[in-house]
Amino acid sequence: MKKRLERRSLLLLFLLLIFCVAASIQINEKAKKSRLNLKTGSTEEFRKLGMEETFFQVLAKTDHEKRGRLYAIYFLENSLFPQDNEKELFEKWSEKEEWKSFEKICTALWNDIRYFPVPESPKHPQYQVSFVDSWMGERTYGGKRGHEGCDLMASKDIPGLYPVVSMTDGVVSARGWLEKGGYRIGITAPSGAYFYYAHLDSYGSYQEGDEVKAGDIIGFMGNTGYGPEGTKGMFATHLHLGIYLYPDGEETSYNPYWILRLAGEKKLSCSF
Repeated sequence: MKKRLERRSLLLLFLLLIFCVAASIQINEKAKKSRLNLKTGSTEEFRKLGMEETFFQVLAKTDHEKRGRLYAIYFLENSLFPQDNEKELFEKWSEKEEWKSFEKICTALWNDIRYFPVPESPKHPQYQVSFVDSWMGERTYGGKRGHEGCDLMASKDIPGLYPVVSMTDGVVSARGWLEKGGYRIGITAPSGAYFYYAHLDSYGSYQEGDEVKAGDIIGFMGNTGYGPEGTKGMFATHLHLGIYLYPDGEETSYNPYWILRLAGEKKLSCSF
């Protein structure tokens, strides 16, 4: 009798364990699905464009036209290896009506990237640039605000030395002076993302409305800005890169750090 009760207790515990696991899986799936809505692409969490180093290595080896979709699945699944069953996961998420607009945002951010914005100098390998993830770090000029971009700092603090190339194909949407950005040029890529290159010392030959190709020189790194037109030297020579979309009709910034890491896998060479 005692052994029967023990067996029944073990059986009940086993069944309870199975139920708890099944319930946990169901709750987890519901939580994942709740991550996707019409506002997902403009949330603070998504705008960080964060990822694990392990997934970055996967993304770097993925064909550029597939990167946006893979990142979208990665973000929604919070999985390090979404490529292992990408087809099934895509079929699952694409059933939701919000998927199309979210995938479009991810495509605009990832698929058009071709080159790192600052070439290497074979003659002067010491001419390097460095950058860290400074997304939303505090800035105070003109009032306290978050840093909506990434700064590529020059190892040689010489304005006009480092060429800046377009990371994507596109059209020049803006060119000229901004108080905070100095001399800047903005290029809208084919999938709709706006790439903002700021603090330039001078421009290339492109004007607003001109088409550019990825790798074309669009200017030279400088230290302009933080004052009226022509202000220089308020900070060290660097390139500020910003990336923007308009998912809700409002300008929305996205963290360029991992995009720059990805572009760093393909740097051009230039004589300077």
